[in-house]
Amino acid sequence: MGADSGDKTAQTGRQRVLKAINHEAADRVAVDLGGTPCSGAHVSVIANLRRALGLDKADEPVKVVEPYQMLGEMASDLRAALGIDVVNLPSAKTMFGFANSDWKPWRTFDGTDCLVAGDFNTEPEPNGDILMYPEGDKSAPASGRMPKGGYYFDSIIRQKPIDDARLDPADNLEEFSLIGEDDLEYYERTAAELYENTDLAVAAGFGGMAFGDIALVPAPWLKDPKGIRDIEEWYISTISRRQYIMDVFAGQAEIAIKNLECIYQAVGEKIQILFMDGTDLASQNSLFCSPDAYRELYLPHSRRLNDWIHAHTNWKTIKHCCGGCEPLIEGFIDAGFDILNPVQTSAMGMDPKRLVEKYGGRIVFWGGGVDTQQTLPFGTPDEVRAQVAERVEIFGRANGFVFNPIHNVQCNTPVENVLAMFEALGRKV
Repeated sequence: MGADSGDKTAQTGRQRVLKAINHEAADRVAVDLGGTPCSGAHVSVIANLRRALGLDKADEPVKVVEPYQMLGEMASDLRAALGIDVVNLPSAKTMFGFANSDWKPWRTFDGTDCLVAGDFNTEPEPNGDILMYPEGDKSAPASGRMPKGGYYFDSIIRQKPIDDARLDPADNLEEFSLIGEDDLEYYERTAAELYENTDLAVAAGFGGMAFGDIALVPAPWLKDPKGIRDIEEWYISTISRRQYIMDVFAGQAEIAIKNLECIYQAVGEKIQILFMDGTDLASQNSLFCSPDAYRELYLPHSRRLNDWIHAHTNWKTIKHCCGGCEPLIEGFIDAGFDILNPVQTSAMGMDPKRLVEKYGGRIVFWGGGVDTQQTLPFGTPDEVRAQVAERVEIFGRANGFVFNPIHNVQCNTPVENVLAMFEALGRKV
């Protein structure tokens, strides 16, 4: 399959991923589905996969492990059936600020029966929309909305009037607090369980290390967010209030370094990949910031964190950026990122061959395996197989590739196409 060569002795998923992220040949291409918040699948897709593979159990619906994106759990039996090489160490809390515990039944608009956390508390609007609340507290203003008939939650902007004379960077640092003992104990325990009870690569994301991630700016987990919380206002502020943004990032980096020290003491080398930065800086056909702006505003803080990680751990770090981010990739490499995700090959300037020719061997491509905008949801199984085979051959040339669809597999994707994707990877599904 593509550039897979060398020792053909069967490797574990952990060994396979370690080779990929170190640009070494493995026995086959490493495969991820569900290892990060941006490489999973909608709960309905997971439910359909389980049904197609004979893994569904009437009394055990699929768990929604991230309610913001309504991602379904990749349980161990499904990982085994599909030959997945990565397992996710879940965050201590969801994007809405509550823990995944005390599961209860729920049904999506498309009729998928699933399980949600006990504090997944919603309220219907008269128009049929569903409201979600921070920490599940209905006495607080709602922070998320799922439109009637929709599949995902959108953040509700709760921006107070801005008085520039009183604007304080501390307001935008409220969520970046020092990690507590309970969370450290959770990470220590869970990392040990995953490392010792699986032979898969363990990927984690601990929060607070992405600078200006627009999905996080509205802070849907906070009951009363202060500072700049409107998405449009935030983007404007990167120009009109640049010093303010830089002060926020500097304060955030200070806290992140202290948290990294504590987290590493808790999990050590039981994780191999850190999903560090989910900040999108590009759209389908353009950039949100220039390469020079990236180097001035974002790179110094990301490099500080990456320098600490690479000096003290063996972890490899993921930079997530959707869209046509090719002009920024050199900056990502200079910032110390090891891995690029999701490699949106349908976007401007993201031709797979050109990416490999220009950046192969210098950054790992985690994603790009099949287009989730067109081919996977709307193509035929044969078209899916052909694109998967082509992408594995191209991205595998530099021995630095972890196969994943481009971002999360979306709702309404035909299960036969998802199965065709795995068949093209050599899985007997």
